[in-house]
Formats: sequence, C-alpha cells, structure tokens
Amino acid sequence: MSTVANESRFRVTGMDCAACGNKVDTAIRRLPGVEDVAVSVSTGAVKVRHAAGFDVAAVTRQVRNLGYGAENADEANPASDGQHDHGDHDHAGHAHDDPAEAGLPWWRTKKARLTAACGGALLVAYVLGHLAPSLERPAFLAALAVGLVPVAWRAITAARFGTPFSIETLMSIAAIGAVFIGAEEEAATVVLLFLVGEMLEGLAASRARASIQGLFSLVPKTALVEKDGQTTEAPAESLAVGATILVRPGDRIPADGSVVEGAGEVDEAPVTGESVPKRKAVGDPVFAGTVNAGSVLRVRVTAAAADNTIARVVRLVEEAQESKSPTERFIDRFSKVYTPAVLVVGFLVAVVPPLIVGADWNEWIYKGLAILLIGCPCALVISTPAAIAAGLSAGARRGLLMKGGVVLETLGKITAVAFDKTGTLTAGKPVVTDVVAVGRSARDVLSLAAALEKGSSHPLALAILDRVKTDKAPVPPAFDANAVPGEGVEGKVGGEPVFLGSPQAAGRRVPLGDEHAAAIAALNAEGKTVSVVLSRVGVAGYIAMRDEARPDARDALAAMKADGIRAVMLTGDNRTTAEAVAASLGIEARAELLPQDKQRIVRELQSEGFKVAKVGDGINDAPALAAADIGIAMGGGTDVALETADAAVLHGRVRDVPDMIALSKATMGNIRANIAIALGLKAVFLVTTVLGITGLWPAILADTGATVLVTANAMRLLGWRPR
Repeated sequence: MSTVANESRFRVTGMDCAACGNKVDTAIRRLPGVEDVAVSVSTGAVKVRHAAGFDVAAVTRQVRNLGYGAENADEANPASDGQHDHGDHDHAGHAHDDPAEAGLPWWRTKKARLTAACGGALLVAYVLGHLAPSLERPAFLAALAVGLVPVAWRAITAARFGTPFSIETLMSIAAIGAVFIGAEEEAATVVLLFLVGEMLEGLAASRARASIQGLFSLVPKTALVEKDGQTTEAPAESLAVGATILVRPGDRIPADGSVVEGAGEVDEAPVTGESVPKRKAVGDPVFAGTVNAGSVLRVRVTAAAADNTIARVVRLVEEAQESKSPTERFIDRFSKVYTPAVLVVGFLVAVVPPLIVGADWNEWIYKGLAILLIGCPCALVISTPAAIAAGLSAGARRGLLMKGGVVLETLGKITAVAFDKTGTLTAGKPVVTDVVAVGRSARDVLSLAAALEKGSSHPLALAILDRVKTDKAPVPPAFDANAVPGEGVEGKVGGEPVFLGSPQAAGRRVPLGDEHAAAIAALNAEGKTVSVVLSRVGVAGYIAMRDEARPDARDALAAMKADGIRAVMLTGDNRTTAEAVAASLGIEARAELLPQDKQRIVRELQSEGFKVAKVGDGINDAPALAAADIGIAMGGGTDVALETADAAVLHGRVRDVPDMIALSKATMGNIRANIAIALGLKAVFLVTTVLGITGLWPAILADTGATVLVTANAMRLLGWRPR
C-alpha cells in the first residue's frame, strides 16, 4: 500500500471520461473515514486521503462494485501497472477493464464486442421487419435489449452508489420512453450510436495512457557495468547509484550520471530539446535516454532507474494531468437539472390532472409519455457531437488535430501561448547561414568541408552537405579522414591536409588572430554555431549555421498579438541562440530550461490569470504540454508529445496555431446555436403538448426534427476556411 500521511494510491482501470471519474469519486466519498479523493481519469490513478485505521481494501471493493477494475498501486504488477487495456470499459454496464484482456486489440475487447452485437442485432431487425412485418416489433425490441440492458444495469449500479442522474440514466429513460410510444426502432438506433461513441472514447483513452508509459522504452533495457576491471551486462533497472557503466558510440545512455572518463558529443534532444549535440567531458552530467554520438564514455550512475530523467518526466506528466480539474461533458452537466426536471414534469402531467380534477387517466398518461419523449436527450446526445465532429473534420483536413469537444471549447478561450523553439518556431535542424572565405572562394571552403563530412549523419554535417547541393559546389574525395573526438574531423583533400572543427579546436592548431576571433564572436552573438576550415596555409574560412525560424512564424505571432494573445518562447537551447531567434520573431524568450522549468513557467502564467496553450514537439515538452490548459504538439513531434497533447498541428506551420483557435471559436458558436435550436423546439412542444394541441407524433418531431436541424447546421462547419 502506498501511504503517506494517511494517503493511499490506487490504480483504477476503465475510466474513459470525466463522468467515469465523477462516479468513482462519489462512490469512494461515501465510505466512512474518507477525507478527500483525487481522481485522474487520464492516468487511471486515484488518491484517497483518509483517517487512521481506515480499511484501505474498502476502496477497491467499492470501485469494483461500480464495474471498474481497481487495485492498490504498489501491489500491482509493475510490469503491467498502467498497461491494462483501457478500452474494455464503457458506460453501458458491461465489463470494464479485465486483466485477461490486457494487450488485446481494441476490436476484441468486451466493449467492441457489445457494440458489434448491438449493431448486428439492429441490422437483423431491419431485415426481418422488411421480410416479415409481423416480426418487426419483437426484432427491434430484441435489438434494443442487447444494448439497453447493460446501459440500464449501469444506471442502476451508479444510482446505488450515489450518481442517480448519470448519462446511462438519460439513455435508459430515452429508450424506454420511446418503447412506450412504439418508437423502439429509434430507441435501438440511439443506444447503438451511444455505444459507438463510448467505444471510440475508450480507445483514445487507452492509447494516451499507453504512450505515456511507452516513454520508458527510450531507456535501454541493459547496461554494460564495470566492476573489478570486468565488464558485464546487467538490467538497466538494477543499476545502483555509484556504479560505473560503459557507454559505446551510438548507444543510448541507460541511467542519469556524470562522465568519469572520455569525452564526446551526446544528443540530448529527447530531454532538453537542444538542437545540436552537446560536448561532454569528465565531470559533465548525462541523462538517461540520450544518445552517445561520439567516443566511448565511462559514466558514474547518479540516480536509480525510478528517479532518472525519463521516469521524472513520466511523473511530471501524470501529476500535471491529475491536477487538472475534470471537465464534465455538456450532457452530464446539463442532466443534473434537465433529467430530474423532465421526470418530475412528466410524472406531474400524467397524475395531477386525474387526481385533482378527475381528468381522464388515459389522456393524461398519454401526455406524460409524450413529455418523456420530448425530454428524450437524443437531439442533444447526437447533434452536439455532430457539430464537434464537423469542426474536427474541418480541422483535420487542414492538419489541425484536436482531441474532442473539451479541447475545442477551451481553445477558443486561450489568452497566452507558450512555444518551444527547436522544431516548433524553428525547423528543428541547422542550416548554413554564412560562408566566410579567406584567400579563396566560398565554394572552395564549402567543398573542403563537404569532402570531410561526406557520409556523416551529424546535424552540422548534413547542413553543410545540403548547402553544397544548393550551391552546386563540387565535393572532391577525402583520404585518411577521421574524427577527432570532441574537436572535429581531419583528412587530406587533393593532397592538402584539411581540418574542420570548432573555433577552440582550430585555435589550438593555428592562431586565429583578432580579426577572425571578432568575426566568429559576432556570428556566435547571433546564435550561430561556427565551424572553422583549416588548410596547409592556415585559416581557409569558416561556416556559420543556425536552426532558423519557420517562414510563417513571424506572421503567425503577429496575428496572435493582434488578437490579444500573449506569446512566449520556452527552450532548452542556450540563451544567446534563444534571444537571437526571439529578436527576429518579436517574441519574449526564456532559455536554458529543463522540462520541469517549462512546466513551472506554464503554471506561473496560469496563476496570472492566463488560459495557456503550450506548443512543443519533444519529450522534454511533455510535462508542460500536460500542465497547460491546452497542449498542442507540432508536426513531426515525438509520439509522446502527440499523445500527451490535447491537439496537434500536423503540417508543422506556426500559422496553424491561431487558425486552430479561430476554428474553436467558430465551432463553439455553432454548438451554442445547436443547443438553442434543440432546447427551443422542446420548450415549444412541451407547452403545446400540455395544452393538448400536439400529441405523440409531433412530440417525436420535437426530438427528431431538432436533430435534423442542428445536424444540418453543424455540417456547415465542414466548409470552414482559415482566415
């Protein structure tokens, strides 16, 4: 049991939305001795603060009574904790997550099988009704029962544990009311649509959870441990603080540590977002999951597996998601008043006139049933998602991916956007910006550099080779070319010795002189990385490179500023580079940040009253993406950024961010119009039914007619275009 100051933590499987979380929260709070409950639907975690002596097992029993899976967090199998197939649960009352289904594809889960069974039964009912009209009603009733019995059972169970007016209650009332007036075909269809929507919701939830845990795959499973002069392979998770490990070129570093022997470059992009590999020497820290791009390193472990960089990022993501206030779906919020009111009104209409004034029972029961049908939430259940689906489709066709209606609603309220730099505001790879030649042509300088870098996959080498292709400069063969660890590369080109490397390494071979040093310093001040080319006669020239801003970034930032949206750049890059890029874009910058720093700044903006969107493309952005009101992943980003984020711009255009906000505002305006249409028609028919002007069939039109109107209105969003 995980207990800190009478606090216990549980893993609950099968929660797919805020309504699930609310049911679990309500049920646990009913237990004697419970002081507070925190439910995170996104991570499947539940924290319970309780009095001393509290029976912790009562929590798992209570949650399992609701139909969800529950286990004590520390008693769960670490290998499978959090990895259950969360697609097994739905609100319809059939089994939630079953450990036996862990790892199954979504179409083989109980939720998918129930949805398929309901759909198949409905199809059979249509065929039977056409071939044998006398069997139509029983066939549709049977099809309805396939989906409705689990829904109704879930409604009953939720009511027993404190949630009487859940969405299951709404669906049960709608379907049963429709059967009473002979609309079993409509009832069965609505239940099927409900099951389909819940199945898709469960699939999305399970994928998001699995992706977060998938971060651990970045850390290698094994490590080469040195002890008593011998090197042995051991599980990375068993590494103890103080152990010495050997990391070969090209290997991922299996633990956080510090270099005790060797020097070379390490690609830290997965952790810090740094666009260029960083040189490491004795005493420098290295992070788990980063890649040794240079020579052999010996590293002393400074953190156990449970506390390494990747594990901390996962924890930050989960904690940020747990701290979010659960946003209830519109239909659940509305049903707290709407459904009880409909039940009361229907009951009063059916019984009060006969009891009080002796009116005809059949007439007023008929009117009461009509009101139940008018109160059927079908139009709201179907048409509001229709507007959301149309908005999502319009965005998706333009590379704007948003994960559901809550994201759409919140995007339109964004007042501040925090951008990552590398791969978000910039293209994510360096390009050659300046070629300075000394005593020869710029083409010759490029040719010498390209000859040494030919075949290399280093980002700076690729930048030089791309520039050579653009300038159509020749690439002569190089002989005896080899890398000088931590310095650069050397070889012979046309019989002439050539060296390409950092200014510091070049200065140790040939004095650069004040003129060259000043020119290089000026380029560095612009955030550019400079490589010096040396030949037999000394400095042949130098090449400056920088990760340049995306072409549309400046215009996009200006558009947001015009809309009153604040923009800030958060980056792990060095301050000089960050400020140079920020100055060119007209945006404020915060540099040299680790993942927790980015998350902290997002929270600071929120505390100042801003609704914050975070835009990023790397693992290092995951905690901030999760902490923000809306996390937006940039195209080409890592899987975890895409899964952690609430939205993504798949084409990698900065301009897509303000466009996404504009689409959100258009969609929410459409939804508000849909709600007004649906409820307006219901109000009109409610009055006319009570007055005896309309009956059951016009009451059906109050629901189906509203559905047609609002769906048609929603479809207008398919024609949305960016401004």
